[in-house]
Amino acid sequence: MSSSEPAPAPSEPASQPSSPISSTHPAEQDLEMSMSTVNMEGHDPYSLRSKIQDATSIAELRKRGNGRKKRHVGDFYEQQNEKIELLLKSIKTHAQEGADETQENSLKVKIAIRASFFANCILAILQLYAAISSLSLSFFATAADSVFDPGANFILNRLHKNSRKVDPAKYPIGGARLTTIGNIVYAFAMLTVSIILVAFSIQDISTHKDGETLEFHVPSVVAVGIAFLTKFLLFLYCFSIRNSSSQVQVLWEDHRNDLFINGFGILTSSAGAKLLWWIDPLGAILISLAIIISWTRTAYEQFDHLAGKAAPVEYNQLVIYKALTFSEDITQIDSCRVYHSGERFIVEVDIVMSGDTPLWKTHDISQDLQDQLETLPMVERAFVHVDHEVSHKPEHRKAV
Repeated sequence: MSSSEPAPAPSEPASQPSSPISSTHPAEQDLEMSMSTVNMEGHDPYSLRSKIQDATSIAELRKRGNGRKKRHVGDFYEQQNEKIELLLKSIKTHAQEGADETQENSLKVKIAIRASFFANCILAILQLYAAISSLSLSFFATAADSVFDPGANFILNRLHKNSRKVDPAKYPIGGARLTTIGNIVYAFAMLTVSIILVAFSIQDISTHKDGETLEFHVPSVVAVGIAFLTKFLLFLYCFSIRNSSSQVQVLWEDHRNDLFINGFGILTSSAGAKLLWWIDPLGAILISLAIIISWTRTAYEQFDHLAGKAAPVEYNQLVIYKALTFSEDITQIDSCRVYHSGERFIVEVDIVMSGDTPLWKTHDISQDLQDQLETLPMVERAFVHVDHEVSHKPEHRKAV
């Protein structure tokens, strides 16, 4: 053999078992390698990282223009940096961070829920005593709100647990809407009680006899004062973890409202006994109106979630970017819709791939994208549709 001729490659023994990779179709190996590349942390096909402004550049930008412009320009670039960093995180990182945050806050959320429940049970008894012993309409208004709290906490907690283990045969879309329905029912219960209290207060004002005064009952004021301090401590705790759970968010709003209700109730009940009698029923009316306004707003927000309101624009942008960069075979995003299904989101993405793409490859990419999107925090379900062009009319449109 001439020295210029290449030596033949050593032959592989016939008895050597083939590796797991060699048993895979070569095209499937290329697909796996491609998808692992585009989904790795920091993958930046559109050079977004080059748009990040460092702290020095932002500081220089803040020096330009007047004071208000400086602040707005600096805030704009800081928010842009945060959005870019969010987009460049891999889906796996988003899912892991969401799981870690849920696990980290799990104990805190349980403490908030259970502490609120037991405190509300005790405070309901205290405030009922204050209302019955003093016959103050202001205290009746605070007691009505307090009596509903334990039942609401129990029901909403049960609905939240049940929403995670619903029968898919009965509820194919999942149980995320159960908690939203519970919030709406509770809101309307509070509205009903508040309207009744307004009617009683108006009746008391219209039928009040001259010379009748309200007795200042110190134990009742002390009982409502204890409720105020307890609600203040619960408010501070729930405020610190309010973004970790929708349940805690509702509890925080409830404790915040109760602070105003109890504080204002003490003021108007005392003033009705010491100054002018009509301050007490007027206070009950104002407290009830505040409850009506607060829970009407809450019910409106929950109805939006139940009706399928669109998710925030930033979340929609995140889904679009993750879908577009998921695989090199995805050439465009035809449409993307992210909307509420209760407190969580439904994702619908129409991706575009070449018409020459094999069916097996189209299926594997779209299925894997769907599975990955469903690991994102707040996503209940994801649906991926594949097109080979974008000149058609939008899908999923009901003809009218």
